[in-house]
Amino acid sequence: MSEKNHPNSAKGTGFLGKIENLGNKLPHPVVIFVLLALLIIVISEITARAGVNATYFDPRTNEQITTYAISLMNKEGIAYLFNNATSNFTGFAPLGTVLVAMLGVGVAEWTGLIGDTLKKLIRSVPTRLLTAVVVLAGIVSNIASDAGYVVVIPLGAIVFAGAGRHPIAGLAAAFAGVSGGFSANLIIGPTDALLTGITNAALESANIDYTMSVTGNWYFMIVSTFILTIVGTWVTTRIIEPRLGEYKGEYMPDDEPLTDLENKGLRNAGIALVLFILVMGILLFPENGALRALDETTGQMTMDYFLGNGLIFAIFFLFAIPGLVYGLTIGKIKDSNDFVESMTQSMKSMGSYIVLAFFAAQFINYFSYTNLGTILSVDGAEFLENIGFKGLPLVISFIVLAAFLDLFMGSASAKWAIMAPIFVPMMFKLGLTPELTQIAYRIADSVVNIITPLMSYFAMILVFMKRYDKRSGLGTLISTMLPYSIAFFISWVLLLIIWYFTNIPVGPDAYMHFR
Repeated sequence: MSEKNHPNSAKGTGFLGKIENLGNKLPHPVVIFVLLALLIIVISEITARAGVNATYFDPRTNEQITTYAISLMNKEGIAYLFNNATSNFTGFAPLGTVLVAMLGVGVAEWTGLIGDTLKKLIRSVPTRLLTAVVVLAGIVSNIASDAGYVVVIPLGAIVFAGAGRHPIAGLAAAFAGVSGGFSANLIIGPTDALLTGITNAALESANIDYTMSVTGNWYFMIVSTFILTIVGTWVTTRIIEPRLGEYKGEYMPDDEPLTDLENKGLRNAGIALVLFILVMGILLFPENGALRALDETTGQMTMDYFLGNGLIFAIFFLFAIPGLVYGLTIGKIKDSNDFVESMTQSMKSMGSYIVLAFFAAQFINYFSYTNLGTILSVDGAEFLENIGFKGLPLVISFIVLAAFLDLFMGSASAKWAIMAPIFVPMMFKLGLTPELTQIAYRIADSVVNIITPLMSYFAMILVFMKRYDKRSGLGTLISTMLPYSIAFFISWVLLLIIWYFTNIPVGPDAYMHFR
């Protein structure tokens, strides 16, 4: 079947249709987050009164920690609800990330740079490769932290619309790559360093003389990148697009050929983009570059701080500067008022996201404050430890448990800090390497991201979806992403099983079990 919209839509039928219909019958997502927050408040009181707690070893602090359920209905809890509502909102990580990036994207979009660039791109990329390019771009974008969420996902929708295909299918393909394939990549990134540090701390805490390298999962993740790209492409073209059917929404791409002035604008914008990249290279790559900072652990100047804090502002300029140059060239921007208007329009479209983000931030922070997510993770880990599985059944059970916990606790590092001290030494003693344990965790932590509302950017994706179909809701998003989640889970676990039995290296001098 070619990568074109199926003439008949099966969107409202079958298992996925039932999930969508049920989900869309729920109240507005804002109301859902309010109800969930109220539920957390009630549960926190019950569990706190019952003295529910969990004890675990934190390898980051080398301490034994006992965590108790905290009530939101006592004096301190009520004070927290009122005194932290604003800081919960303003400190909500995706809020600033999304808004700052969208200011720059807004300039490029309003002037027509994005549309005209994609129009030219679409005509140069073979149709049969378009989906794979979108999925792959999503997967490799995680090297740039959260940039994929605010750049690749909305562009995926625009690219598909420009090719005459359903924009929500493009959004889903990009979302699957960015979030469902979060741990895969072709190069070593921040996630590798973060998780490996926790793994080694867990080994040290158990007095195990073994150190895992940051490249310990590299080969496996390279192969995973291509496997997930193939699987994501197949799910998009064989399941998602036939379900969505022909797009009949309000968004209509411009099919007019580019004028000489627009081609000149693209050329000037390209020159501006190259100059900006050169300036950023000067600031980043020399040892004494202005954007490099001292890593107190290694004593070396690195880009890590910039990647974690300054990258989004750089993305603002990455879009705003070429967008401004393009607008000036074609006459869309005539003065400063037009430049400000381009950003103002992008913020107008984010109004519903800001409202949704406020209530989502409260719910997610309540879950953290009450310690319910931590207690659930610790108890789940101890349950699996007591089952008595060994070998591959233990590994698969661990993946299932970690994936289940990801529905309730979004932070990859926080979950791993709880689970690593239990499972890394336990599997080590059973002949399974820390590299294998970490791979199993990374699979579980990635595939569920795209179907849990507790994922920080879930609200933003829902808002982007509503741009193209105002009738879509939480059920639409979950039912659209569920096939990716299932397919990624099955294919990734199968890849792990094949690797497990062949025991070929998963990274330089790294294997799944001791030879």
